[in-house]
Amino acid sequence: MNPNLARKFRTLGLICLFTSFAGVLYQLIDEERLDYNSVMVGFPLGLFFGLLELFIFPNAETLFRRWSFTTILVVKTVLYTVVIYMITIALLIVYGLSEGREFSELPGALASLHQAVLVIYTLVIYGLLVFFLQINHLLGEGVLWKFIRGKYHRPREEERIFMFLDMKSSTTIAEKLGHVRFYKLLNEVFHEISQPVLQTRAEIYQYIGDEVVLTWKVAHGLENSNCLKAFFLFKERLQRNSEYYLRDFGINPEFKAGLHFGKVISAQIGDLKREIVYNGDVLNTTSRIQNECNKYQRDCLVSGLLRSQLDQRNGFHWEKLDTVILRGKESEVELFSVMAS
Repeated sequence: MNPNLARKFRTLGLICLFTSFAGVLYQLIDEERLDYNSVMVGFPLGLFFGLLELFIFPNAETLFRRWSFTTILVVKTVLYTVVIYMITIALLIVYGLSEGREFSELPGALASLHQAVLVIYTLVIYGLLVFFLQINHLLGEGVLWKFIRGKYHRPREEERIFMFLDMKSSTTIAEKLGHVRFYKLLNEVFHEISQPVLQTRAEIYQYIGDEVVLTWKVAHGLENSNCLKAFFLFKERLQRNSEYYLRDFGINPEFKAGLHFGKVISAQIGDLKREIVYNGDVLNTTSRIQNECNKYQRDCLVSGLLRSQLDQRNGFHWEKLDTVILRGKESEVELFSVMAS
C-alpha cells in the first residue's frame, strides 16, 4: 500500500477511536449509563470527519495555504460541525421514525436544549481534532506524536539516512526576483516536496534558507530505495509544473542533492522553544557531498557507504565518480552519481 495512503488510514482509525471515546464520555455524563449507542454515534461522526479532513480537503490545499492558522482552525471547525450536525439530524430522523415517532415530534426534539448542548460538545471535539492535526502539520508529520511519547526526552543513538537538497543558482535567482518574490518561490517549491516526502516515508528535518534536509529511518529509506525516489519524484513534480514557474517567476527551479547515512545522536532540546535535533558527523558529511554536485556537474550524489546498502535493481543508473577527501574530513568517501533510468 502507498505509504501516504497507509498513513491516512492510520490517522482515520485514531480519529474514529477518539470520537468513539468522546461519544462514550458524553453518554456517561448526560445519561449516567453506557450502551452501544454512544459508539454507534461517535464512530460514524469520526469517520465523516476523517474522510473530509484526510481525503477531501487536501484537494483544496492551495486555498488553505493562503489562510492563517486561526482562520483555518475556525473555518474547518465550524464547517465540520455544520456538515456533521446535518448528518446527525438525518440519522436522528431515521432513528426516530423507526421507533414509531410522529414526524411532527421531531422538530421539537431537534430544537431542544439537549440538542444545543450536543452541538456545542461536537464543536469542542472537532475544534480539538482540527487543532491537533494543524499543530502536527506545523511541526512536521509525526513530530508532535514523538513529543507526546517522550521518545527523544533522553538522548539516544540511532542510524538514519539524510538528504541535503539545495536550489541551484539560488543567489542569482534571489537577485533577479528580489527577496519577497524569491521567498514566495521557495514556499511554492517546498510545497512540491510534500507528496514525495509522504510517499517515501521521509521526514522534513530542517529548512535552511533555500535548502531542505530530509531524513529517514534506515529501514524506511532503504525500502524500495525510498531515499532516492524522493529526489526524483520531487524533480518530476518541478518539471511537470515548469510552465507555472516560467510564467510566474521566469525560471525553472532545479535542485541538487547529497545522500549519506550513519549514526547520530537524537535528542529533544530547548526550553522556550523545543525541537528534536540530530547531531553527528553524518550530517556534515552529507552536506559536503551535496556541495560536490557543482564540481562534478551532477544533480544527485550518494556516498559509497549508502550505495552499498541500496538495492541496485530499483531502476536507477549508477556511475562511480571519484574517491575524495571532503573538506574538513580525514577519511576518504566514495562518490556515486545516480540518475533515473
